[in-house]
Amino acid sequence: MTVLNDVPLVSAESSGTRGRVAELHEIRAQALAGPSEKATRAQHAKGKLTARERIELLLDAGSFREVEQLRRHRATGFGLEEKKPYSDGVITGWGTVEGRTVFVYAHDFRIFGGALGEAHATKIHKIMDMAIAAGAPLVSLNDGAGARIQEGVSALAGYGGIFQRNTKASGVIPQISVMLGPCAGGAAYSPALTDFVFMVRDTSQMFITGPDVVKAVTGEEITQNGLGGADVHAETSGVCHFAYDDEETCIAEVRYLLSLLPQNNQECPPAVPCADPRTRRGDVLIDLVPADGNRPYDMAKVIEEIVDDGEYLEVHERWARNIICALARMDGQVVGIVANQPQTLAGVLDIEASEKAARFVQMCDAFNIPIVTFLDVPGFLPGVDQEHGGIIRHGAKLLYAYCNATVPRISLILRKAYGGAYIVMDSQSIGADLTYAWPTNEIAVMGAEGAANVIFRRQIAEAEDPEATRKRMVKEYKSELMHPYYAAERGLVDDVIDPAETREVLIRSLAMLRTKHADLPSRKHGNPPQ
Repeated sequence: MTVLNDVPLVSAESSGTRGRVAELHEIRAQALAGPSEKATRAQHAKGKLTARERIELLLDAGSFREVEQLRRHRATGFGLEEKKPYSDGVITGWGTVEGRTVFVYAHDFRIFGGALGEAHATKIHKIMDMAIAAGAPLVSLNDGAGARIQEGVSALAGYGGIFQRNTKASGVIPQISVMLGPCAGGAAYSPALTDFVFMVRDTSQMFITGPDVVKAVTGEEITQNGLGGADVHAETSGVCHFAYDDEETCIAEVRYLLSLLPQNNQECPPAVPCADPRTRRGDVLIDLVPADGNRPYDMAKVIEEIVDDGEYLEVHERWARNIICALARMDGQVVGIVANQPQTLAGVLDIEASEKAARFVQMCDAFNIPIVTFLDVPGFLPGVDQEHGGIIRHGAKLLYAYCNATVPRISLILRKAYGGAYIVMDSQSIGADLTYAWPTNEIAVMGAEGAANVIFRRQIAEAEDPEATRKRMVKEYKSELMHPYYAAERGLVDDVIDPAETREVLIRSLAMLRTKHADLPSRKHGNPPQ
């Protein structure tokens, strides 16, 4: 077959059906091979897989069905008319993950650096529309250099179409962005609109303005990874939910996450057979959490003891570590877990923890995932920086998310539950379906020390022995208002339970709530705090 400017010319001898079929296979082979072996070697030399290799890792073997494989751009100028490769730098289609349909698009960095042009964008728009219409998750494998400059404003308009569809799909189908290369400028906003962002260390970066622009404007010198690498976004900015050392591990974890999510907002997450007995006692919990509220412990170990087989997937593990957000299974059913972490900042709520938990609660509610909240919270973090940074409106985000959630909600108070932070962390008063407490719980407006100093300030000041009086008043306050059964006696806690029976109590409660139905008032949408 003769090729002119990458366009195959059909000879007279090949004009029959067999010839045309042979020609088709030759064209497909060219499209599958990509631009050149040299480009493929260059991609591998950077420690990166090709787009098709990534899709093979993500999807079940042999399940991928490509869409618009033979698409080419129609742009002219700047030499584009002489370079019209198949796929136009993005591979789109669908396949299955553990037998369930998943739509995917993957930038091919070997073609135009994965840059987005008009045809490239149209392919992405189409696969996003298909995912929304089919009600199936969408995974983007991002490795692109931004807009294709040679195509000008047409490329920018392509991004607008992607953002509009990201927003349309939000809360309807799970959207997962996997960052496997550079992502700069406006291109970074599509991942930011999705439900989860994965990154790979050293090879993926995200930033609005690169190091050169930063240096020109502010004089600061910084590397690409220092500005927008995986660790920066996983620990400092919170843009990245998961960060891994290599692409293989990263994509395997994407498959695991998909196994915990429903296909869309009209379905429940997939249940699996569970060999971990629902009645399994957790006697270790009795000694794991100290009764002394000033002693820290690892909430992760509490979660491990309660969930199926001790397995869970923590979201934003390295950002806002004073709160844990995780997906797990209990009796084979997926649950979302929000828990204070006493090992970090004593488990207080601050700006970042409030934002992290609020987004997670919203995600769980959107995709019919019940929420279990473990409380051990001494309050909101005090400080000028927190107040000036807007802890009021950021804390209100978490409050709004819980109040707006209609999925089954169960809260468990392990130890401290003080002040407004107790109310915000899905207390019964804001709509928790069931509230349980351990015998070590302390539910109060504030800690006994602070409360006694306020209430009995005059008596303490006028006493002959102020310190002895203060200790006596603290003890009196605890015995009157902070004993483990105070809230239960007033109906604010449904039951005080044996810690060892926590798993069974939660599983039976979740089973009862599985058919819960709740309607929100008719409205276009709420106006959540920003």
